[in-house]
Amino acid sequence: MDFEFSEKVRDLQSRVSQFMDEHVYPVEEEYPELLEKAGGWTVPPIMDELKVKAREAGLWNLFLPDEEHGAGLNNLEYAPLAEIMGRVEWASEVFNCSAPDTGNMEVLARYGSEEQKEAWLTPLLNGEIRSCFSMTEPAVASSDATNIECRIERDGDEYVINGRKWFSSGFANERCTVSILMGKTDPDNPNRHLQQSMILVPKDTPGVKMVRNLTTFGYTGAPHGHPEVLFENVRVPEANMLLGEGRGFEIAQGRLGPGRIHHCMRFIGLAQRALELACRRAEDRSAFGVKLSEHGSLREDLARSFCEIEQARLLTLKAADKMDRYGNKDARDLIAAAKITVPAMTAQVVDRAMQIHGAMGFTQDTFLAHAYTTARYIRVGDGPDQVHLSSLARQLLRRYVE
Repeated sequence: MDFEFSEKVRDLQSRVSQFMDEHVYPVEEEYPELLEKAGGWTVPPIMDELKVKAREAGLWNLFLPDEEHGAGLNNLEYAPLAEIMGRVEWASEVFNCSAPDTGNMEVLARYGSEEQKEAWLTPLLNGEIRSCFSMTEPAVASSDATNIECRIERDGDEYVINGRKWFSSGFANERCTVSILMGKTDPDNPNRHLQQSMILVPKDTPGVKMVRNLTTFGYTGAPHGHPEVLFENVRVPEANMLLGEGRGFEIAQGRLGPGRIHHCMRFIGLAQRALELACRRAEDRSAFGVKLSEHGSLREDLARSFCEIEQARLLTLKAADKMDRYGNKDARDLIAAAKITVPAMTAQVVDRAMQIHGAMGFTQDTFLAHAYTTARYIRVGDGPDQVHLSSLARQLLRRYVE
């Protein structure tokens, strides 16, 4: 594995970093207030202004390997850029590289019909609309997606959808116009992985109702949210079915592999920034007559954080490289390992940084408190640790035990 990035990637790293320095960090502290003024579920005007600047700078859809619409980067090349964006929780949206849109765009680009691409992919690529992904359900353990109960039933040239979802991230935003929903079209199929399908559901379809927005650790997730959504006798055209009936798991595996590794890339940036902030705090503050940085236990925390970030970064880069060389399926061991390792590492590193900041670490005066809740949440999002641990163990047993 070559540890040097290409000249193209180094140039993009410099340009993204410069953009963050000039346009994102200066408004970071002000952003929550601007969001509140905009009305909670409305994108604040500053976001649109930043998007225009990013697009004009050629820093748009960087996650897409398609050179026509993206930067033509593979997973390994995109990783250091996602890390830079991840240093500010909302910054990825500025570059049209934020979840769940990235995963949904990849699904539409890979599995969508030409009509579906024209209706939904093109405006998503242009940053004109937002989308959400509706898979998790409150009534079942959705860590096992075969438990999903939402029904998608054929009725003539339409499908009728009935079910209740939650953590449909992004649904509450006023610009969210479509959901990719996973439900069962063939619940009696003996092959449990052929029971599910994915279908496009416009948000304004009759019968689609947002029941409530869910908070995580008290945060609303504005301006996008994580709502509970009821689908009651929702009718959509048969043309909205993705790929075909019974192909839901196939699509999910194609979607979640890159999505998980993108999360890891961004969280490494968050952890790195937390470490940098902790170092500055330790050098600036004194207790018991000496700088915090001179206390042995605190030095050990900083050193451990550095080691853990470097280990997680190398693991994530190796997973990305294997995805590029051999495909997502062959890289699922390293994807699982990264998904297990990175969010837990980030939560630990951020927790140490919060401790170093004392009471301030729990307030809105730094990004740390929100960063911790996000890192802790993602240990469940895109599959809980236990599922990835179990999956990885099965792979290892098949590999090493005859």
